[in-house]
Amino acid sequence: MNDAPSSPPLTPAVFHILLALAHGEKHGYEITKAVRRDSNGKVTMGNGTLYGSLKRMLGDGLIEIVADRVDDSDTDTRRKYYGLTDLGRAALNAELQRYIDTTAVIHRYGLV
Repeated sequence: MNDAPSSPPLTPAVFHILLALAHGEKHGYEITKAVRRDSNGKVTMGNGTLYGSLKRMLGDGLIEIVADRVDDSDTDTRRKYYGLTDLGRAALNAELQRYIDTTAVIHRYGLV
């Protein structure tokens, strides 16, 4: 197993949001689309879950608002863009390592 610093396990919503932001800053709707795409449609995130999670993640220092700008579309809608902090990237990496370690155990027991 890995000797990396421990971090508590992430909720599925937080994990998927961090994973979506690992590819660069996004606004809320882009995060929702990335979660759906990354999970092959198996995970959908409603507005309550998304924005409640974003608020908690901001408070926990996992993400930050990197921009508040008008969207490039023709709607002139102001959007908040979110990005990972160093703490958020470390939490994502710790969770990914847990997944890797668990996968190794699954293979060792021949469960796949």
